[in-house]
Amino acid sequence: MRLTQYTDYSLRVLLYLAHKNDQMVTNSELADFYKISRNHLVKVVHNLGLKGYLHTTRGKNGGLRLARPAHEIVIGDVVRKVEPDFELLECFNTTTDHCVITNVCALKSVLIRARDDFLSTLDLYTVADAVKGMNKHSPEFKLIPITHN
Repeated sequence: MRLTQYTDYSLRVLLYLAHKNDQMVTNSELADFYKISRNHLVKVVHNLGLKGYLHTTRGKNGGLRLARPAHEIVIGDVVRKVEPDFELLECFNTTTDHCVITNVCALKSVLIRARDDFLSTLDLYTVADAVKGMNKHSPEFKLIPITHN
């Protein structure tokens, strides 16, 4: 299973903010750190704010921070809320399914189970778990390799 870049960026924003504790962070700081488009990041941040994960403040001294403690933000919940869909195959959507073997194929049920197991595993972890061991001055956080596919 592959998550979208949008979900990837959403999780990165949450990890960075969790690492910063309650400090206000700007979109530019995030974009510079991760070397990603500020315009794209603004959309991600806006959506995370709408979903209740971020508290944003406009203005000269504005910025963003987590809206609740990192240990209360379950990674599985975030993925479900920001990932556009979990239709792994054409047959997952009855409206667009044109596969001729849908009625006799058992693959769909296997993939549904795999998807559900994947999300259940993500439900076991919070954003705090993902940044465990890092502190404000941890050089390791700055050395996390950021790859673009």
